[in-house]
Amino acid sequence: MTKLGETLRAYQARDPAARSRFEIFLLYPGVHAILYHRLAHWLFRHNLRFLARLVSQWNRLWTGIEIHPGAVIGRRLVIDHGMGIVIGETAEVGDDVLLYQGVTLGGTGKDHGKRHPTIGNNVLVGSGAKVLGPFRVGDNARIAANAVVLREVPPNSTAVGVPARVVRIAGERVDFADMVDQIHITDPVQKELQALSSRLEFLEQYLDEKYHQEVEETHHETV
Repeated sequence: MTKLGETLRAYQARDPAARSRFEIFLLYPGVHAILYHRLAHWLFRHNLRFLARLVSQWNRLWTGIEIHPGAVIGRRLVIDHGMGIVIGETAEVGDDVLLYQGVTLGGTGKDHGKRHPTIGNNVLVGSGAKVLGPFRVGDNARIAANAVVLREVPPNSTAVGVPARVVRIAGERVDFADMVDQIHITDPVQKELQALSSRLEFLEQYLDEKYHQEVEETHHETV
């Protein structure tokens, strides 16, 4: 019950729509998905693989969230809405992680062994993001909405775009209070393109003025 209590408190702290722990326990599919997964994972570890998959498939049917029984889930995981989330067999999710709907923690092929990502502590993964492969997403990292992450994400950084590019955030820990916005994240490539566009506009204006100046000087000399 201690783990359940801290999970309910985590939902209260991170979901502004949450009104009471009783409501969260009864009505939040993310909580139900975690509870079912705890049972499925216990069965999986005790080599009751068929029963484990049966529980996980019921979990998927009931909540819309698919977590393989072999996945390792840490404490105080918050799943916001959760519909369409897929977490693969060898995925590992740390403590205090926040997942939005449509997230995939998947593999990139049919390799055996470790083939799904390891998500560190205090990580946010935005809506529709895909994290694919057997690498680590470091502690306090943020994955922007709809990003496709195909390689390691360092701690205290943000991954943005398709494929995702990594932006470090001042090398400091990111608190959940600063992590709730999964959309308004600076894209470094977009900033570079805007800078190049501004530079090009400046050069065009300079050349245009230079051309008109030379035409006027030529006109005066002719007169």
